[in-house]
Amino acid sequence: MTYLLDTSALLCHYRNQNGTKQIQNIFEDDTADILITSITLTEFARRLHTLGANTHETSEIINAYRALFTNIIAIDEAIALAATTIYLDSPQRIPIVDSLIAGAAKVNNAILVHHDNHMSMIPPYLLAQHDLSQS
Repeated sequence: MTYLLDTSALLCHYRNQNGTKQIQNIFEDDTADILITSITLTEFARRLHTLGANTHETSEIINAYRALFTNIIAIDEAIALAATTIYLDSPQRIPIVDSLIAGAAKVNNAILVHHDNHMSMIPPYLLAQHDLSQS
């Protein structure tokens, strides 16, 4: 199974919130391909800083999480176009960063794992999702 974790899923795991066990199960599944996008690294770092982590702590946390992923996906033209389709076909506004992360999941045939109300607005026919807030 291939999973792409949204920033909200990483924060959920880091902060040991509802859904952490499901994310931990994904991390412990030796058969799982676990992906994130390059912009997720930036978004996660910014949020860690907001939560009070200094530059050194943020770097250590990011590096520890990076080791858990099979691949870090760069945003390219195919992902940008998939993000456009997701954005246009969703009934409510989705922030551009979330659209790009969802587009990366779609292009990589991955299940998008998130804890984000914006992502839950994406119709299921566009993208397979695991919404941790529903767990």
